[in-house]
Amino acid sequence: MKLDILVMAVHPDDAELGCAGTILKHVAQGLKVGLVDFTSGELGTRGSGELRLKEAAESAKVLGLAARENLGFRDGFFKNDEAHQLKLIEVIRRYQPEILIGNAYEDRHPDHGRASALTTEACFYSGLRRIETVSIHGEKQEAWRPKQVLHYIQDRYLEPDFVVDISEFWEKKVESIRAFKSQFFDPNSTEPESYIANPQFLDFIEGRARDMGHKIGATFGEGFLSEKKMQVKDLRNLL
Repeated sequence: MKLDILVMAVHPDDAELGCAGTILKHVAQGLKVGLVDFTSGELGTRGSGELRLKEAAESAKVLGLAARENLGFRDGFFKNDEAHQLKLIEVIRRYQPEILIGNAYEDRHPDHGRASALTTEACFYSGLRRIETVSIHGEKQEAWRPKQVLHYIQDRYLEPDFVVDISEFWEKKVESIRAFKSQFFDPNSTEPESYIANPQFLDFIEGRARDMGHKIGATFGEGFLSEKKMQVKDLRNLL
């Protein structure tokens, strides 16, 4: 399946928190968007890896994803090495996205920055024809490199290169986040409180989205980082 946009996330719920509104916006435009999670987030304080896979499937329905899969990397202990890069290259070549979006360059959680670097390098190497990979169907894959590689912004504030207006899709974004019931505040939960299970955490997510939206004169926004300068062919596209 060829995708227009492929989103990569080291943990299930990273993409929902960082760019669900943008996913929803482009799905509504008729584009095919897929999501690849690297791990099941099994080291998380609450829930379990198995439960988070089920929650990810529920969120995928909310987002209207054309595909979602989990690569089964070890949470916290995956490496930016040849074996992990080759797995990502196989995925990139299989979905052939025009645009790929990955984790933040650096963040509070060390997995996020490491996953960002892994994604960036895999995207480059995926375009080299002398690196050979085989698809899940046993067929030799052709080289493929996304035309644009972007990164969403996570816990730490990073000045965005551009902001997407997601005002129309804010409620759906929240719904996709809340699909991960085990991870966020629940007054009836008996599990220990975590950084993201604090009752104020989703207020922070809303505040960040309002701040990003404010930058562009919108109610809610999501900021992105671009690995290369954005090309503008017509100044009217800026209106």
